[in-house]
Amino acid sequence: MPDPKQRSFMWDKRYGTEEYAYGKEPNAFFSEQVEKTDPGLMLLPGEGEGRNAVYAALNGWTVDAFDQSSVGKNKALALASKQGVEINYKEGQLNDFQFIPNHYDAVGLLFFHADPGSRIYLHQKVCESLKPGGIVILEAFHKEQVKNNTGGPKDPDMLFDVMTLSSDFAALEIFFLEKLELVLDEGPVHQGAASVIRLLGTLAK
Repeated sequence: MPDPKQRSFMWDKRYGTEEYAYGKEPNAFFSEQVEKTDPGLMLLPGEGEGRNAVYAALNGWTVDAFDQSSVGKNKALALASKQGVEINYKEGQLNDFQFIPNHYDAVGLLFFHADPGSRIYLHQKVCESLKPGGIVILEAFHKEQVKNNTGGPKDPDMLFDVMTLSSDFAALEIFFLEKLELVLDEGPVHQGAASVIRLLGTLAK
């Protein structure tokens, strides 16, 4: 497992250019779901440079976000300021964030890849943090992404499949859970043919 300081340095380096590594536009699946859902309080873990947080805020959501990269946080806040919105953005490791039970109307998990222990912890805390009727919007790389050179970890244990997510989010009613082959166009880092998995689920009222 990589040292947290090493991982923070890696992300600081990735975000340490004037260009936004994943662009300034939101993830397509995320934006589709945001547009269909009445705004409330949203959490975005691993939010990086803020493209999804800013989009949600522009659509009326109150947004909490966190990431281990100080560089990512600064770029996110700069993007929010430029767009005239506010986001509540914390810097820190996953284990540092205080998840509040029964608190969020939505949680967005966009390409948050971690070792299996951290993944299980995150997904459990996400489910606990939802209000009844709250939703999870997830897009990440499928295990078959290892055959592509278009982003994501090369360690298969940090990638997802349907069985893994079905187990992790067993507490939710799943509306949509599917592997897709698509062409990514998200900044210079996510470009080209990719194997992704998408999940949309809700905590029953």
